[in-house]
Amino acid sequence: MKAVSPLPPPKTPDAKRQSTPDAKGKPDAADDLKTLPIAEVEKRLESSPDGLTGAEASKRLTKDGPNELPVKKTNALLKFLSYFWGPIPWMIEIAVILSGVVKHWPDFFIILVLLCSNAVVGFWEERSAGNAIATLKAKLATKTRVKRDGKWVTPPARELVPGDVIQLKQGDIVPADARLLDGDPMSVDQSALTGESLPATRKPGEAVFSGSIVRRGQSNALVYATGANTYFGKTAKLVEQAQTVSHFQKAVLRIGNYLIVLALSLVALIIGFALYRGDPILTTLEFALVLTVAAIPVAMPTVLSVTMAVGARLLAKRQAVVSRLVAIEELAGVDVLCADKTGTLTQDKLTLGDPFCVEGVTAAQVILDAALASRADNDDTIDLAVLKGVKDQETLKTYHIGHFTPFDPVHKRTEADVKDKDGKSFKVTKGAPQVILALSANAGQVKAAVQKAVDEFAARGFRSLGVARAEGDGQWQLVGVLPLFDPPRDDAKATIATAIAMGVKVKMVTGDAIAIAKETCKQLGMGADILDAGRLGDAKQMELPATAALIENADGFAEVFPENKYDIIDVLQKHGHIVGMTGDGVNDAPALKKADCGIAVSTATDAARAAAAIVLMTPGLSVIIDAVKESRKIFQRMNSYSMYRIAETLRVLLFMTLAILIFNFYPVTAVMIVIIALLNDGAILSIAYDNVNYSNKPEAWNMHLVLGISTVLGVIGTVAIFGLFYLSLKVFHLDHAHTQTMMYLKMSVAGHLTIFLTRTRGPFWSIRPARILLIAVFGTQAVATLIAVYGLFMTPLGWGYAGIVWGYALAWFFVNDRVKLLAYRIFDSPKAAAAAKAKGIAARAKAEAKPDAHATAKPDAKAAPAPEAKAEATPNTKAAPAPEAKGETKPDAKPAAAPEAKSKTPSDLTPKLVERVHALYEELGRQDVLAVQELERAQKTSKEKTVP
Repeated sequence: MKAVSPLPPPKTPDAKRQSTPDAKGKPDAADDLKTLPIAEVEKRLESSPDGLTGAEASKRLTKDGPNELPVKKTNALLKFLSYFWGPIPWMIEIAVILSGVVKHWPDFFIILVLLCSNAVVGFWEERSAGNAIATLKAKLATKTRVKRDGKWVTPPARELVPGDVIQLKQGDIVPADARLLDGDPMSVDQSALTGESLPATRKPGEAVFSGSIVRRGQSNALVYATGANTYFGKTAKLVEQAQTVSHFQKAVLRIGNYLIVLALSLVALIIGFALYRGDPILTTLEFALVLTVAAIPVAMPTVLSVTMAVGARLLAKRQAVVSRLVAIEELAGVDVLCADKTGTLTQDKLTLGDPFCVEGVTAAQVILDAALASRADNDDTIDLAVLKGVKDQETLKTYHIGHFTPFDPVHKRTEADVKDKDGKSFKVTKGAPQVILALSANAGQVKAAVQKAVDEFAARGFRSLGVARAEGDGQWQLVGVLPLFDPPRDDAKATIATAIAMGVKVKMVTGDAIAIAKETCKQLGMGADILDAGRLGDAKQMELPATAALIENADGFAEVFPENKYDIIDVLQKHGHIVGMTGDGVNDAPALKKADCGIAVSTATDAARAAAAIVLMTPGLSVIIDAVKESRKIFQRMNSYSMYRIAETLRVLLFMTLAILIFNFYPVTAVMIVIIALLNDGAILSIAYDNVNYSNKPEAWNMHLVLGISTVLGVIGTVAIFGLFYLSLKVFHLDHAHTQTMMYLKMSVAGHLTIFLTRTRGPFWSIRPARILLIAVFGTQAVATLIAVYGLFMTPLGWGYAGIVWGYALAWFFVNDRVKLLAYRIFDSPKAAAAAKAKGIAARAKAEAKPDAHATAKPDAKAAPAPEAKAEATPNTKAAPAPEAKGETKPDAKPAAAPEAKSKTPSDLTPKLVERVHALYEELGRQDVLAVQELERAQKTSKEKTVP
C-alpha cells in the first residue's frame, strides 16, 4: 500500500505567474497560452472564433491524444496469465509436473483442467464486471458543444483538441483549459483546484480550467490545453495513488491465512510420516500437493467476487451504480447513514408559501414583482419557484424585461428594468431580506414587521426573500417578503422509518440553518436533536468524550462545512460505527472517501462520483435503503459460502490426516480429490443467485461465529465420514479400492449438502433454496454418483453401495442441522456477540491510532493555505460564537476551545483537498469521473415536456 506523497501548497489558477518548468527546464507552453493576448493565442493554435474544421480536429486528436488523463490499461493476455502466477497456482503447477514425471496421466490432465478452469473463471468474471462498468460509463459520458466546420456539434468531451471553440453555460463542467472569448463575466466554481467555497469571476480573455463548474453566465471559449496538459492534469501527476483495505479484504485474508496455515501444517505432518514409513517420495509429494490445493480456498476469491458482481448488477437495476465491488460488503454493515438534506431527504424544489405583504400591497402583486425579477433560463431553483408561484402565467407576457442583473454572492439580489403594456417603466428586485431592507426608502416604517415575519418563517424552517419595487426613477419601496421551503420527499418519512427498523440511524447533514434542519427533521419523524457543526470545534475537540457523545447521539448537523463532515465521520468510526455518507460537491470528496461507504447522490459532481463507492442515478433516500437491503442479502451469501468452504476444508484435512496417521490408509486418491474440488467449487458459484432474507440489523464479519460454526460442522463431518469408513471395512468388508470410491462419493455428496446447512441460521428448510442452486448441487452430485457407480478414474462401486452412501449422508445431514442450531446458540449468544464487537472496536481504534500513512489524507492536515485565500473564502467565520451559545451546545468542551480554532474557515482544507481530489482523478482516470449531465438533462427535458 502506498502512502500519498505530501504536496506543497499548489499555486492557485489565479496567480499571474504560473510557468511550470518541464523536465528540460523550459517553461510550459500551456502557461504562456494562459496569459498571452487572445489574438496571439489564436495565432499559435492556428485557430479563430469560428473554430476548427473536422479534418483538422481529427488530425490534432491523433497527434495530441484524447482529452482525458492517462489510464493504465492492462494487456488482456498478461492479465489472463497472471492467474497462473502466485503461491496457489504454483502449487497446482508443481502437482501437474509431478504427475507427468510419475506418468499418472489421468491425474495430470484433471489437475491441469482444475488449474485452467480457475484461471478462466476468475479472468472472465473480472473482465465481465469491468465491461459492465465501462458500458455504464460510456452511457454517462459528458458531451460538449464545439464549433466544427462553422457549425455547433456535440461530440464527447474526450475528443476536444487545442484550438477548438466550445460553448460554456451555467451548470457545465469546463472540459479543458480554455480562454473566454466573449459575453458577460462568468461565475466559475474552482473549488476542485483551490478548495475555496466562493465562485470566482472570469471576464472575457481570462482562463478557465478543466474541472471547474460554471455557476452563472454563458460564453464561448478557446481551448488551449487538454488531457494531461491541463492545470488539473499536471497537478494529478504529483500525487501517488492511495488505497485502503476493506473489511471484506481483511476477512478473506484472515480466512485464507487460517486455512492455509492449517493445511500446510497437516500436509507437512502427512509428508513426515510418509517419509518415516518409506513411502515413494514422488507419489507422496504429488498427493500432498493435490491435497493442499483441495484444502486451500483456491476458488474463494472468485466465488465471493462473483457473488458481489451479481449483486452489483442487481443494484444497477435499482439505479445504484457500484464503482468498487467491496462497497457492497461495506454497505451491508452500515449502521449510521449521514444523509444530505437537500435532494436526498427533500425534493430540492423550492416552493412558495404565503407571503408577508406591507400595507396596501396584495400577495399576488408581491409574487408578480418577484417573478419579474426572475429568469427561467437561468435554471435557478429560487427563480423557478417564484415564477411557478404566479397563478396566471399569461400575465408575465404583458411585461417587457429590459436589462436584467443576475444574482451574485456579493450583492445578494437580482434586479430587472421592466415596462408594462402601457409603456410605463419601473424596476423590481428580490434578494436577501436584509439587503432589500437596506435598499428601501420605507425601511424605517416596515423594518420591525419584516423582521418579525422573517423570524416566524425561520422558526418554521422557511427561507425568506425580500421583494422591492421602484416606480420610474423613484426610490425603492419594500413590498413584501416571500417564504420559500423545500418540502420533504413523499417517500422520505416511510424510508427513514424502514431504515430505523433495519438498524440504520439516519443523521441529517446540511449547510442550512438549525431552524430549517429542525423543521425538516420534525416533518420526517427523525427527532430534533440537531447540532450546530460550526460550534463543535476542530477535529481534536470533536474527539473529546463529551463532544463525541453529542455527535454519536445527535439526529443531525446543521451549518456544516465539508471539513466538518470528515471529522464527524472520523469520530463515529472511532466509536465502532460503520458509516455511510451521501454527498454531491467537490469538497465532499474527502468525506466520501473517508466514509466506509461513500454514496454520491444523483446530482453529484464528477469529483464526488470519483470518491464515492456507489453512485445513485435517481434522487432520494429510498434507493439507498434498497441498496442496503440488497447488500445485506449479498453479505448473507458470502457468509454462507465462507462457512461452507472452511467446514469442508477442515473435514477433508482432518479425515485425510487421521486416516493416514492412525490407519496408514490413503482413503482417497489424488484424482478423487481433484474431481471433488472441480465439481463442488464449480457448482458452488450458483450461491451468488441463492434466495436469502436480509437481516434487520447491520451485517459485519463475525469471525468468532464464522470460524466457530465452521469448525463444529467440519469436526462433526469428520466423525460422520469415519463412521462410514468403519462400516466399509468392518461391516461391508470392502477392499481398499472400493473403500476409496465409497469415501470419494461420501465426501462429494456430504460436502455439497453442507451448503444447505450454512445458508440458513435456522433449520435448513427455513428459507427455500434458489432453483439454480438446487440444480447445480444435485446436477453435480448426479455426475459424481455416476463416476463412482461406473468407475471413471476409480474402482466401480455399483448402485447398491451408492444408495447406502446417499442414505447415510442424508441421515447425517439432519443430525448436522440440529448440531448447527446448537452451535449458533453457543457462539451467537449476546455475551459472545458483545465480546466480538468490543474486540472489533478495539482493533479499529488501534488502527486509527497508527500514523496516517495508509489512510486517506485529512482535509485540514499539514500545509496551511495562503492567508489571503483563507480571508477570501468566508470572512464572517472568523468571529467566535458567543460563549453562551457554545455552552448550550457542549458545555464540557468549552475550556478546550483553542484560539486558532476560531479562525478556521472552509479553505483550511485546501492543500489536502486538492491532493485528494487529484489523487482520485489519477486513480480512476477521467473516464471514471464522468458526469451524468446528459442523462439528467434528458430526464429534465422529458419532465418539462410532460408538464402542461
